Amino acid sequence: MGGKSVTRATGPETRRRGTPVRDTWVVFQRQAQPVLRRPAMLLFGMLQPVLYLALFSPLLDGLGGPAGEGSWRWFVPGLLVMLALFTSGFAGFGILPEMASGAYERMLVSPASRVSLLLGRVLRDVTLMLAQALLILVLVVAFGFRVAPLGAAAGLALLAVLGVGLATVSYLTAMAVRETYVFAPIINAVLMPLMLLSGVLLPMDLAPGWLYTLSRLNPVAHVVDAERALFAGEWGATAGVGWAVALGLAVVALAFGARATRWSAR
Repeated sequence: MGGKSVTRATGPETRRRGTPVRDTWVVFQRQAQPVLRRPAMLLFGMLQPVLYLALFSPLLDGLGGPAGEGSWRWFVPGLLVMLALFTSGFAGFGILPEMASGAYERMLVSPASRVSLLLGRVLRDVTLMLAQALLILVLVVAFGFRVAPLGAAAGLALLAVLGVGLATVSYLTAMAVRETYVFAPIINAVLMPLMLLSGVLLPMDLAPGWLYTLSRLNPVAHVVDAERALFAGEWGATAGVGWAVALGLAVVALAFGARATRWSAR
């Protein structure tokens, strides 16, 4: 008819990308849905730390830490770091079934930001870990544990930063190896020495000199020291070193994560 015809492109190339923040939120919501549908997963994730608290901490009576405080004041902050270590360290298991089924590759060709595909997952894991940590704190406070409120808030924030770094490394490892039977022994071989040399279970001050030196080379040990200082209301150099270590790990891991996710989309 004599008017100009207008052709509308409807292919995937015309779909608008959202902002990285919005994409991260969408991925976070999608990844959080299984937990919201089955909130009992929170309790199962807390089972190991609670068992350590109930069955191991009584053995520490009399140790009391370097300043002579009660065993719970010494043990609970370290226990929360152990929770972050395993919750975030095992996060990569969640992406392996999606990679095996092809679901992850389908997400890579979506308009979502590649970095957001990683950040949304990491934030889900950190949120889950913080919820579990809060439940443990409520439990121990109900049994008489006393903590400095501002110090506890700073300690939880430090756990979140540590969780971001650990979860990112876990996902990068899973994306590199792509197989559960390869990923599982690698993660166990890394996490167990990090936990044992962090002083979570026993004071490293009691260890032989060579073992204490190894513990000082373990970045998680400095985070454990910082958690104990913060929960006691101490804001000195020990807390600062722990924050520096956790922030350094998170920044380096996220930098590598951003490059890896962009490269995987090519």
